[in-house]
Amino acid sequence: MALRDELLKSIWHAFTALDVDKSGKVSKSQLKVLSHNLCTVMKIPHDPVALEEHFKDDDEGPVSNQGYMPYLNKFILDKVTDNFDRQDFNRMCWTLCFRKNLDQSQLCISNDDSFKIWCIFNFLSESRYPLIVVTEEIEYFLRKLTEAMGGSWVEERFEDYKMQLNCKQQCLNAWELIKLVGSGHFSKGMDHQTLSMGITEVYQELILDVLKQGYMMKKGHKRKNWTERWFMLKPGSISYYVGEDLAEKKGDIVLDGSCTVEPLPDKEGKKCLFFIKSSLKSFEISVSDKKKKQEWIQAIQTCVNLLRQDRPAPHRESRQKRRDHRLKLQADQEELELRMRELQTANEAKQLELENMRKALDESAANAAEEERRRLQTQTELQDRYRTDLEREKMVRQQMEEQVAQKSTELEQYLQRVRELEDMYRRLEDALEDERHARQDEEMVRKLQTRLLEEEATKRAELEQIHLRQQRAISETEAEKQELEKERSAKENALQAAMKQLEQLEQDRQGALEQYETVIRKLEDATNNTKSWKHKVAEHEGLLRLIQPGSKGQRMITNWGPAAFSDAELTLREKKWQERKNQTTEAQ
Repeated sequence: MALRDELLKSIWHAFTALDVDKSGKVSKSQLKVLSHNLCTVMKIPHDPVALEEHFKDDDEGPVSNQGYMPYLNKFILDKVTDNFDRQDFNRMCWTLCFRKNLDQSQLCISNDDSFKIWCIFNFLSESRYPLIVVTEEIEYFLRKLTEAMGGSWVEERFEDYKMQLNCKQQCLNAWELIKLVGSGHFSKGMDHQTLSMGITEVYQELILDVLKQGYMMKKGHKRKNWTERWFMLKPGSISYYVGEDLAEKKGDIVLDGSCTVEPLPDKEGKKCLFFIKSSLKSFEISVSDKKKKQEWIQAIQTCVNLLRQDRPAPHRESRQKRRDHRLKLQADQEELELRMRELQTANEAKQLELENMRKALDESAANAAEEERRRLQTQTELQDRYRTDLEREKMVRQQMEEQVAQKSTELEQYLQRVRELEDMYRRLEDALEDERHARQDEEMVRKLQTRLLEEEATKRAELEQIHLRQQRAISETEAEKQELEKERSAKENALQAAMKQLEQLEQDRQGALEQYETVIRKLEDATNNTKSWKHKVAEHEGLLRLIQPGSKGQRMITNWGPAAFSDAELTLREKKWQERKNQTTEAQ
């Protein structure tokens, strides 16, 4: 909790006490006194001119709380530093408010104990005004108090009290909490002194941040003698006094993240020793037994760890965790209520929709009944009309029978007409019978329709859920469809380009084929020419060869010059030439 929030709680009590008629307003003269006292106790230079200037338009009338808050923030709280005595500040605010709100004669605790409970209330109360302490914090305080008095916590007694408290308001203000402890309801069997000591111990832990205290022996730095002192451990220091009344303070051991605490072996006739090394000095401490030694070492090491991690005292951290948990539960509860309201609204909308459907169904049934009535009326009229026609035809038939002798041809026609009318009557009766069956089937269908409508109403919710899922699936499918459409368009464009390239390649292939055929023809012509020239060359006497170095013997001479072949080769060539010549002669 910030320093400003802690100070505002105590100031709120003082301001409320000055508000005699509970109108939220305090006179200007009282505010002057309150401001002067606040500046004095918090060591802030008081500026009475600023107060007069702030409320210059309201010299005689009361000043509202909202009007005082800007002055309080600007001229007092914004200038405050943590260099004043918190207890003196709380004492001043307590002095202003306790006489108006507390009847000390009805309590079994002293005024000093009531003041300590009031401070504890400010520490545990919620950060909203008017200040209250919730049930969870009440239980936490009472448990601490019971443990400090050496008693055992009775869960059933507090549960009974919680039931009574829940029936009223589920919280207490400061004066109700003081009356609860001062009435002795949760300290039965304990004397007043034990209760006072328990309140003091809880006050020292929660308000003064005293994590552990007790008598121990300390070795002097100059004379090296051992002296018994009352030690008080806080998160940032260990103070030691002459006695537990804290009347005379002898010194402090400043703790920081570099401090160490280590056990020492017994020496100089002293047992249960341990060593505290701070950045300034080192201290040797002796306790009465090993249990206390371990408790003190562990407590000091816990303080050093908190300083290294820059964390608050355990009870302050625990209080913040409880508040965060309550805020989370409250947020979850509000969210649940919001969801319940939304569900209720949706349910009401569904009920209205079902009611409209029921009305529409009733109207449809009424319309169907009216239509049925009209159909029956029309059917009755048709039956009467056909009956009248039949009677009229009977009369005509009687007249025709009287003239049967004279009009035989007309009689035959009349008889034919009568047969047709009788056939029509039978068809009409069949139609009426079919209509009756149809009405029965229609009634069955109407019942089936009613049942289907009821089933439709039950499945509409499922269809709505399916519809929502389909909508989501359709939206996803639509996105995929657009992507596939783009891909298909790209592929079609690529296919068209490939088709154009294929056509171009086909044209190129045709041209290449024509060129190939041209080359083939040229090759065939060249082959024929080559064969012709080979034949011509073969007819000559001798073949030319490349001139190579020959032997140095006698060289042969041909018609064209020196020979480039040996005698054996010449003989072989003459033989071949003679054979080709003979073949040519035979062919001719």
